Amino acid sequence: MPTKLRDVIHERRRWIALIVVCFAMLMNTLDQTIVNVALPTIQSELHFSQASLAWVIDAYLITFAGALLLAGRLGDLIGRKKVFLFGVGLFTFASIACGAANSQALLVGARFAQGLGAALSSSVILAIIVADFPIPAERAKAMSSYIIVAVGGGSLGLLVGGYVTQALSWHWIFFINIPIGIATFVIGLVLIDENTGLGIRSGLDVGGAVLSTAGLMLVVYAIVSSTEYGWRSAHTVTFGSAGTAVLVVFLILESRLKHPMLPMSVLRAPGLMSSSVVRGMMVVGMYSTFFIGVLYFEHVLHFNSVLIGMAFLPQTLMVALMSTGITNRIITWLGPKTTALAGMTFLSAGLLLFVLAGPHTTYFPQIFVGVLLIGFGAATAFTPLLTIALAGLPPQDAGIGSGIVNVSQQVAGVLAVAVLGTISASHTASLVASGHSIIDAEFGGYHLAFAVALASVVLALICGAILLRRPSPTLEASASDGETFDAESETLIVEIM
Repeated sequence: MPTKLRDVIHERRRWIALIVVCFAMLMNTLDQTIVNVALPTIQSELHFSQASLAWVIDAYLITFAGALLLAGRLGDLIGRKKVFLFGVGLFTFASIACGAANSQALLVGARFAQGLGAALSSSVILAIIVADFPIPAERAKAMSSYIIVAVGGGSLGLLVGGYVTQALSWHWIFFINIPIGIATFVIGLVLIDENTGLGIRSGLDVGGAVLSTAGLMLVVYAIVSSTEYGWRSAHTVTFGSAGTAVLVVFLILESRLKHPMLPMSVLRAPGLMSSSVVRGMMVVGMYSTFFIGVLYFEHVLHFNSVLIGMAFLPQTLMVALMSTGITNRIITWLGPKTTALAGMTFLSAGLLLFVLAGPHTTYFPQIFVGVLLIGFGAATAFTPLLTIALAGLPPQDAGIGSGIVNVSQQVAGVLAVAVLGTISASHTASLVASGHSIIDAEFGGYHLAFAVALASVVLALICGAILLRRPSPTLEASASDGETFDAESETLIVEIM
């Protein structure tokens, strides 16, 4: 085959492979929100109690967050293509089981499997993109396409879920994954290149893998079940303490192994832990819109499920716009730390508009502008925070550093939903007990939750100003040119949802 023709085929293969992995990520993000609008129908048909209904969401979150570190490590050991395809296949089969579910146990069990499949595929997607696009300019274009899909999936899930549930039935919110999953698997099998894995025998830390996964799952379970049992209950304290203890044992084990899954030097890297704490507090503000915002639009503004999805589109479109390279140009001008602080300031302003809204405030213009500001602020802050987090990591530890950042964000998101949900429900109940109408009481609960979310972002802004440090000039310059080392690219799952 002539060299020129072979180069053309290779070029087209890379971009088609990019579309394939983007579709996989679209499925993963869709299923974090698409189920939300169908919950009332699912509850009615399968006779879930209000408490057990939460497992339709929580089952997915527990395995997704708990398996991320292990899934990423498996990609390094046995090959990212294998892990990706297995994850897509598991996710697709689990979607079939979800759609065909005629009992609570089958649906919840299939959701557990879906979360595991999502963790396996999403943990290696960005590494595949980085390997296929080594030239910085091409990688920037590829990453922009990916981020638009990853970020847009959250709002698209709400919109699609509403349309599908109304036009067909809740079963089809899972069945729509089947043709996408099959096409992704088949085309990915042909087009995605495999990396040479380290091999199971040379690097598998079995003890660390088991302990990290079990510990994270226990902690996430304690958080998500706290809305049912209460934060001070024996149930929450027991599972939370057990998860924490397992993670402590994991850290002790890793400190004594020659080839650990998590080298202790990674935790001491400048900027990793401080930026993760700041991002975690910022995520509380982001998740307040996707969780409390959905309830606010439904019960206060009386939007139907389709309008709720459309209400979030400005936020998603703003993030997509900023992901086309605008954020990188701002970083070049202001530097990572200042850009991150500016983004959190805009995010705070957007949340403030939600806090200042009243029971009769209309969507336009106040809430609309608030949604736009939240999207702009999040898109501006996330990338520089990731740059700061990973700037001090050596290249050989970039993968596990990426995993820490991703896990911290997922846990922060789950914690945000649990805490804000508890605060909102508790305040609503107290207002009803004191004689307020249901509408006013619900609004009061949402208003307090938004105020807490705003306080969390303001605290993140203050901590960021104190704790964050500028990356070294060399790394900062490379980041500005779109050449931030591979670890940053591997953490842009943002997971802004």
